[in-house]
Amino acid sequence: MMNAVAIIPARYASTRFPAKPLARETGKYLIQHVCERLSAARRISSVIVATDDERIREAVASFGGAAVMTREDHPSGTDRVAEVAAGLDAELILNVQGDEPEIDPEHLDLLIQRMAEDNEAQIGTLCCPFGGQAQPRDPNKVKVVVSAAGRA
Repeated sequence: MMNAVAIIPARYASTRFPAKPLARETGKYLIQHVCERLSAARRISSVIVATDDERIREAVASFGGAAVMTREDHPSGTDRVAEVAAGLDAELILNVQGDEPEIDPEHLDLLIQRMAEDNEAQIGTLCCPFGGQAQPRDPNKVKVVVSAAGRA
């Protein structure tokens, strides 16, 4: 089986929702919900939170998760993921956002399976059709254009 590692970029200093990874509306940290969903995927070897904040690292440790401290100057979460990924011996890195507490582990398993089957694929993303007329115009919804073969 492919060695797939999920890395969640998590920063405390968000301008829209400061401390979002530590939100506890359900009694658990938001980042904990995401870690648990990723851990439920059969094809993910390990889950790592990439953070530049000691409070997030401590919260992740409190529920038994793994966190790696990163530099503070990353311009994006993907850069934070790349810093952690550079030190790993993994065949596949999954960059999963820390605000996806309802991500489906089966979808992640399918993505990993498809990546393992396609020797030409170097990057992949999960996507789905929009569910209503308003969604395509919503600036908060990420859009993916794909070919008839499903390639982005």
